[in-house]
Amino acid sequence: MKTVIVTGVSQGLGLAIARRVAADPSYRLVGLSRKLTPAYEALIAEYGADKVEFHPFDVSNLDAIPPFIRETVDRHGPIWGVVNNAGIGKDGVLATQHLTDIQYMIDVNLTSAIVFAKYASRSMLSARAGRIISISSIIASTGFNGLAAYAATKAGLEGFTRSLSRELGKRGITVNCVAPGYMVTEMSLGIPSDKMDSIKRRAPLGLPDPDDAAGAVMYLLGPDGGKVSGTVITVDGGSTA
Repeated sequence: MKTVIVTGVSQGLGLAIARRVAADPSYRLVGLSRKLTPAYEALIAEYGADKVEFHPFDVSNLDAIPPFIRETVDRHGPIWGVVNNAGIGKDGVLATQHLTDIQYMIDVNLTSAIVFAKYASRSMLSARAGRIISISSIIASTGFNGLAAYAATKAGLEGFTRSLSRELGKRGITVNCVAPGYMVTEMSLGIPSDKMDSIKRRAPLGLPDPDDAAGAVMYLLGPDGGKVSGTVITVDGGSTA
């Protein structure tokens, strides 16, 4: 089985991706999150601990990433895929946001993805194969009031993805982003109802759910995505068309 690491698997999109990866017989799922939720525990019970792993992990602890990657390679061999899904969004006017909150968001959303890619790509380079996928957002290109710092982290992910795809492509490694639109997840529950109504009106297909974005991740992980690299797949119900 090919080993796939997914961060932020406790709920929302991360959990949807984890379910899809676990259900595919080609993959071994290594899930990371700060806490083990009943939903992920059910995945372990359904598929077994040999197929679905869980490791308590805070991706903002950047120093913990290199030893974790090394231990995973020691256990399972070269890593096939990394899905950088863990992310946080702090709504608020930039002028009044605390610097500590901004730095934490950068560490979780952007820096951790760079560090995971840095160390996981070493085993991919040896195997001359692999997939690196980061979860961006349509906010990276559209912007949104009160999400300036968040948008900066996601735009950074997209620029990082394009450049890294050029570094790693000759070794058979693809690097891509999936940019979901607004989905009804824990992260979006704080959006005021009037703003959410406006968001819904802009999506002619209706707002996507986490499974829609998870499907795009599975495409990039699988054989059909083998010649797709340096790109951003947008899953937003048509709202940015």
